[in-house]
Amino acid sequence: MLKILYAGSPAPAAKTLKLLLEKSDAFGNGEQAQESGWKIAGVLTNPPSAKGRHKELVPTDVGLLAQERGLPVFCPQKLDGAAREEISAQGFDALVCFAYGKIFGPKFLSLFKAGGVNVHPSLLPKYRGATPVPAAILNCDSETGVTVQTLALGMDEGEILAQEIIALDGTETADSLLDKSAQIAAALLEALLNEAAQSSGSGVLAKGRAQEGEPSYTKTISKNDALINWNDSATKIAAAVRAYTSEPGAWTRIGGEGGETLKILKAAPLDTDCSQDGQTAGANQNGSQGQTAVQAAAVVQPSAQGQPAVPGTVTAFDKKRGILVQCGDGLLCVTELQRQQKKAMGYKDFMNGARDFVGTRLG
Repeated sequence: MLKILYAGSPAPAAKTLKLLLEKSDAFGNGEQAQESGWKIAGVLTNPPSAKGRHKELVPTDVGLLAQERGLPVFCPQKLDGAAREEISAQGFDALVCFAYGKIFGPKFLSLFKAGGVNVHPSLLPKYRGATPVPAAILNCDSETGVTVQTLALGMDEGEILAQEIIALDGTETADSLLDKSAQIAAALLEALLNEAAQSSGSGVLAKGRAQEGEPSYTKTISKNDALINWNDSATKIAAAVRAYTSEPGAWTRIGGEGGETLKILKAAPLDTDCSQDGQTAGANQNGSQGQTAVQAAAVVQPSAQGQPAVPGTVTAFDKKRGILVQCGDGLLCVTELQRQQKKAMGYKDFMNGARDFVGTRLG
């Protein structure tokens, strides 16, 4: 029986853990009388962090799930000698990692005689680093994927053990894509662990293949990265809105610099279906794209000098489609917003409380 230490912290990692626990628990019950050959025997996660108005210490999503399932939880501040000694005493055979948040050194990795694997939600070597999912959305990629690799000392440089492609249609958010990646990760890990448990003495890891191609890297995302630049195209801004959900959230200011913060939670370019009732922007009977009256009116909203509206200007409110904002190229159709210190709301409710919003400059 392979004893697995699962290392992870955020919600997607918790979903993968939950699915793995369900698979492992299914064996030995009812009609499935045999053992799976592996089990999650403990969890390594980040320490609880202060959250909310009262700064209460809250465990990570992985930590909470582990507590609910009665699993041993390790959450050291550092993976130092004391942490290694505590974990080593449990006799884990292998390490499975998904978004733990700390780098593993050679002394720590040596604790696991059967080795370790890491889940990374990209098609490695593309998008190594902390934010591969937002990167794929921001770049409007047609596909991404999930890779299970061996744990290496270099960042995401391990050999590829399993990989699955995910086709992208341009509507994914970071949250939805991470959720899908978590499901795929669980299936890939289950297959690898089953194979390892059935192999004779070779441990958890089969021999992987070296990564091929030029690697690319992602960076940690800050709040300032999510500030909308209205001079960008509507397509690029819509991608940013999807990439930055739910953290840190794409945002702008009402009235420009110094104004009230406004988060844009859902939006799409006007030439796509951005309505809540599923109506698309005017296609005529022969199938070619034509402009609706709202589109035409909004696109040519003139300034006092007869020029198109300045990027960032709220040009119109269409009750069936959303709030229209002029971009450097095209119009953005906003359908969900959130004022500073307020709850998120749909565009209709928002406009009921901001009837003079049309004409406002965002920036």
